[in-house]
Amino acid sequence: MSQNLPLPPIALPGQPLAQSPPYAAGPGTYTTQNPTRTVITASVAGIPRVHADKSVSVTRPSPSHPLLLLPEVASTVLARVTRLNPRQATVEIFAIQGGGDGIHGGGDGGCVCEHTFQGVIRAQDVRATEKDRIKMLESFRVGDVVRAVVISLGDQSNYYLSTASNSLGVVVAHSDAGDPLHPINWRQMACARTGIVEERKVAKPI
Repeated sequence: MSQNLPLPPIALPGQPLAQSPPYAAGPGTYTTQNPTRTVITASVAGIPRVHADKSVSVTRPSPSHPLLLLPEVASTVLARVTRLNPRQATVEIFAIQGGGDGIHGGGDGGCVCEHTFQGVIRAQDVRATEKDRIKMLESFRVGDVVRAVVISLGDQSNYYLSTASNSLGVVVAHSDAGDPLHPINWRQMACARTGIVEERKVAKPI
């Protein structure tokens, strides 16, 4: 991997990965255009890589990976926010940490799920302090990718998740214009292009 192109350990479909040029779309990616640039975007969930020819690819896990691994209590997961209301965020779990560094460090311990699992982050589980002051719309937005831990198997349709730790919270987010946001502290992310600051419950970078 090029040191000039930091990539996430696991890519989510629709997630921007690199700018073209200088990079080119490879397997598992496609290009999208906005008014200012062309962006290479993941088309599948998997492991992103940049190659010597500056092509960027996303590879699905090999058959040897435990695709049927299910979330369980204390599992660390990656999930995409699909719905929000004042009481909770509904998410789709798409990756689970196994052993080793996994999701936290890009090792072999994380696996991309063959199918997504639905989960819920309740307002009282967003952070460990000032729970009565939590506002869900200032913690997450639809489309955000969140690192969370499973705290309960919940009911038959939802896993209950928590982001009440410094290492948990939003790890990938984009502005309304589609630009990536970067963490500036535990509760704010900023757009490098415009400088606009947005509220989030931010995961501490690992």
